[in-house]
Amino acid sequence: MSIARMEKIMIVAHRSQAAELLEALQEAGLVQLLDAERAMVSKEWPELQSEYRRPRDLEETVGRLEKAAAFLEAHAQGPAPTSLFSPLVEIDSQRYATVISGREAMDLLERTEQTQKRLDRLAAELEQVTERLDRLLPWGELGCRVEELFGLSSMARFIGMLPHQTLDEVTRSLEPLPAAMEVVGRTDTQKACVILCLPEEAGAVQKLLRSAEFDPVHLEDMQGTIPDLIAQYQEQLQALDRDLKESTEHAAELAEQRLDLKILYDYYANLLDRKIAQHSAPATEQTVFLEGWTRRKDYKQVEAIVGGFEACDVTILIPVEGEEPPVEIDNGPAVRPFESITRLYGMPASTDVDPTVFLAPFFALFFGICMTDAAYGLIMMGFMWWLLRKLKGDRKFVLMMLFCSVTTIVAGALTGGWCGDAVQIFLPQLDSYRQSIMWFDPLEKPMHFFAISLGLGYLQIITGVLIAFVHKLRQKEYASAVFDHLSWLIWLNSLTVFGLSKAGLFPESLGWLGTAAGLTALVPALMIVLFSEREGALVYRLGMGGYNLFSTVFYVGDVLSYIRLMALGISTAGFGMAINVIAKQTMDIAYVGWLVGGMIFVGGHLFNVANSALSSFVHSMRLQFVEFFTKFLAGGGKDFVPLRKQYKHISVKK
Repeated sequence: MSIARMEKIMIVAHRSQAAELLEALQEAGLVQLLDAERAMVSKEWPELQSEYRRPRDLEETVGRLEKAAAFLEAHAQGPAPTSLFSPLVEIDSQRYATVISGREAMDLLERTEQTQKRLDRLAAELEQVTERLDRLLPWGELGCRVEELFGLSSMARFIGMLPHQTLDEVTRSLEPLPAAMEVVGRTDTQKACVILCLPEEAGAVQKLLRSAEFDPVHLEDMQGTIPDLIAQYQEQLQALDRDLKESTEHAAELAEQRLDLKILYDYYANLLDRKIAQHSAPATEQTVFLEGWTRRKDYKQVEAIVGGFEACDVTILIPVEGEEPPVEIDNGPAVRPFESITRLYGMPASTDVDPTVFLAPFFALFFGICMTDAAYGLIMMGFMWWLLRKLKGDRKFVLMMLFCSVTTIVAGALTGGWCGDAVQIFLPQLDSYRQSIMWFDPLEKPMHFFAISLGLGYLQIITGVLIAFVHKLRQKEYASAVFDHLSWLIWLNSLTVFGLSKAGLFPESLGWLGTAAGLTALVPALMIVLFSEREGALVYRLGMGGYNLFSTVFYVGDVLSYIRLMALGISTAGFGMAINVIAKQTMDIAYVGWLVGGMIFVGGHLFNVANSALSSFVHSMRLQFVEFFTKFLAGGGKDFVPLRKQYKHISVKK
């Protein structure tokens, strides 16, 4: 339940065994390797050179496999071998070994690429012929051969399309000129026209046509009559359609074997990671230096892996001053699902405390309070349980939501929420049982909800300050622990007791507590003013100390932010009640009322579950990030990313 302790290690490998060692390390997934630029051995021995060169052939093969697999997936027929709940295809190790060691998958890749190129070429030809055919269709009634139009050396010609609305205007404008226009055909919006004029009038005619939105059509590259050309292109289209259909069917046949390409892609992608790690490591002519990090508890296993190679060795290094190790959080089964929240925020620094174990109970509790409906919690629990059984892979988020469903049921039962007020409206005979386990009704006693929200907020903020105080003590930063955290613990609690006493919330027999708290508060106030800022001139330190004391108002704002728990809880209940009212009124309609009302009830409450769950998640997470983490967490840690085998398409069953 803490940040994993890291060990800096150096693995020295003979070049002849480096590739096999890296494969073993990748299989175990325990070591994060540093390239030559970040490795300290390169700085201490500059004569070590990294022979880094991009494995372009391997990169090209990975790219080809990815493109080919995507192509076949697009042409596959029938259900996909993967699903939303099982995104990876599980295969046995024997088939994996057969595919990566054989030639069949590479042959499939070459056939796939040939088919893809043929389909691309046919599609381009089809587009070209279709464009030419579309260009010719309006000219189908042209009586002469196309080349005859361009054989009139004594005349200027304009061939193109005119919009219907400008045709009459152009006709009138051409009458005074020595020019002639013939309408040959038409489309829905344009007419195909041929305009002939004397060469000296070409400029005036061109200007007129440009103002009339004349669209020129270029037929210079064609020979023969238009009907013959149209028939020729139609025959080409039919032939292209047949070839395209045949190639598409062939692609569909190849797609039945697409899993082999995906297996090969994952293999080569992992091989590429190993090659990059090897080529970027510092090295001599015979030796490769693999510097990196591993978790302390995994070092024995790493030592055993390296010990399996006679020309390799591993040792522990002492990190240099200022060198930050990567960060990995390590929690027990009950807390591990809530690592999803921590990772959304970002990894803590290596000197921080892992916040997961502290945020877990607060997040689950806040989520349940925001939902505040036992029936909604049961619906969520059933859905998450079903999802948990279906989902393969990382299931931490679903487990976390399962825990939140439990707190939702408890919070809803204690506040009497069962699909809003559905029990009171539709099942009044069960209302006595609802009330027997109910603590209070938030709509009737909103101040109870208000006080609970503020109390929980104050508790979490004080917990954050307490965590920071204990952590600083463990780090032996005693001045910071006392003046930056212990002083605030005493100051905030003293002010709280003093305020509650003055508000008359304590019995008269305990009235002295308020006075004692007020006097006690003077001590931490002086500590904050005098010692919260410990660097700089005296005037600067006192000024900053006074400002720090004034920042008590920010703590008040943080506590008030927790009112959102009450607001969301009441809004969930209010929306559920509105759904029940609409459903009840609809059910009074004759004949179909019960059906329509039931649909409104089910659909409305399912929507409310989804909407409220989203709001509860976002706002509960926001309280952790903004109000809680800022009290003790520095953040900014770099995630521990070991060299490990990663699979995009498959999972190998050992």
